[in-house]
Amino acid sequence: MRIPLSAICWTLLFPGIVLGQHDAHRNAVREIARGQYGRAAARLERVEEEPGSVWTGLRGAYARAGETVRRQGEAYAELVAAENHFVRALLAGSQGDAAGAWESARLAVAAGLPFERLLAGPRSALAPLYQEEPFQRWAEAEARSLIHGPMLGHVTDQAASFWVRTADQAEVVVEVLGEEGTAVADARGDTCAQRDYTAVIRVAGLQPDTAYSYRLQLDGQAVPIEAAAFRTYPEPGTPGQYLVAYGACAGYVVEHERMWTTIEQADPLALVLLGDNVYIDDPQHELTQLYCYYRRHSRPEWRRLVAGRGVYAIWDDHDFGLDDSWGGSDTDHPPWKRPVWEVFRQNWNNPAYGGGPDQPGCWFDFYIGDVHFIMLDGRYYRDRAGRQGVEVENPSMLGEAQRAWLKETLKNSQGTFKILASPVPWAPGVKGGPPGGLDTWDGFPQERDALYDFLYEQGIAGVALISGDRHRSDARRITRDRGYDLYDFLSAGLTNYHTHPVVSTPGLLFGYNEKNSFALLHFDTAAEDPTLRYEIVNLDGESIWSHQLTLSQLTDNK
Repeated sequence: MRIPLSAICWTLLFPGIVLGQHDAHRNAVREIARGQYGRAAARLERVEEEPGSVWTGLRGAYARAGETVRRQGEAYAELVAAENHFVRALLAGSQGDAAGAWESARLAVAAGLPFERLLAGPRSALAPLYQEEPFQRWAEAEARSLIHGPMLGHVTDQAASFWVRTADQAEVVVEVLGEEGTAVADARGDTCAQRDYTAVIRVAGLQPDTAYSYRLQLDGQAVPIEAAAFRTYPEPGTPGQYLVAYGACAGYVVEHERMWTTIEQADPLALVLLGDNVYIDDPQHELTQLYCYYRRHSRPEWRRLVAGRGVYAIWDDHDFGLDDSWGGSDTDHPPWKRPVWEVFRQNWNNPAYGGGPDQPGCWFDFYIGDVHFIMLDGRYYRDRAGRQGVEVENPSMLGEAQRAWLKETLKNSQGTFKILASPVPWAPGVKGGPPGGLDTWDGFPQERDALYDFLYEQGIAGVALISGDRHRSDARRITRDRGYDLYDFLSAGLTNYHTHPVVSTPGLLFGYNEKNSFALLHFDTAAEDPTLRYEIVNLDGESIWSHQLTLSQLTDNK
């Protein structure tokens, strides 16, 4: 009998180390960043030596399965072992032990670690390794210039942006190719150390709703890219049929990284990520932040997915600060806020990042045809009672600047459907009672109600809500005294181990947490009564449940 991967997750939980969003390797890196080298080493030793260790548990569970699944288990176990060697290289390098870093680096790559991980770093921790002559000869022989990407983003009807990270400063050229394989447009830019060797290359002059492939050159040398093809969006305001994937809560779990392949096979036009896209939980140490981003960007499944469609990301607490954290109303206090924003900005390819350097954040909007996505930042300017003993008179999820932007954006929207994307649930009671429940929009009922009233007063039709944070997929109807019913379509638990139980509340239509899942939004705005269908799809590509809305259901008849 074939044992589903989800059935053996329990083998990876053991005393002292909880994986998923609280994984052993991330925790060890966090200790390295704090100079707690002994604690980091002890943690890595526990992973290697305890009877309940990661790969012992994996092998034990998979050994009871069929041959194919057993081979999968062995492969996953080796990848976990490779990660352990890599973190040991970071530990040695952070202490100036070049020989130890070299030995661990060799073992990591032998166990399956992509060589690009060594080049990416974090470079500050691996600096002693880079001075080793054997490593320099190795790097020269490997001749890897592209470290991460390409990742598409900010796709429109006439342009697309391509994000890359390189090993060294490099000139980047992107050529977009038409049907005959000839270049129809190109653009160039440069990576540099100040931007962590990243660049975003924007190619314009493309045609609407057209399939293209593309080529990448670094310093004049062609770099082969898997899945180097995409489609531009239709002209804004164009009715049509569109498919968009979204989800949240993507802690690094080696055997769940196949989720990115499952999403790719659904072939959405775009991928929307609603936060906790990586689990960092360390806003004060860039080393931990970079480690978490580099680990995800290096996954081959992830790289194939993001090379072929627009990717749009906001953050939540675990990639902004700590669990249930908020930043407060000050732009630069606490002092870690802006540096965290800079790292976030260097690792995504969004159309905008809040108000830019003068008003940092991660809110933005974009259109696909006549569907308008409005992405919200629920952390940077969130302010509520209890922050360092300060009583907040008017608690806010969004902050003044973002709230004003949101209202203006909604008033001017030309979308048949307007998708309001929040990192945390909109519907009441989704997280249970206080105190934890206050981390959702339940902690800001006045601001939420004022937004709903604004929709009614301005006659704004076609609004649907999507959200993340809870490790499951839910659909809930929110009834209102004034205005049409709203629907909160939640999808989270992309790759995490940990799941949250479905909370029964008034308006619950469906909830699912048996396996990791993502959501698909199917739009048909060319229909006589335009439709939006929410579909839950699990890690194995199985369609679990769907619910369809029509525009007439999301319109007030005053």
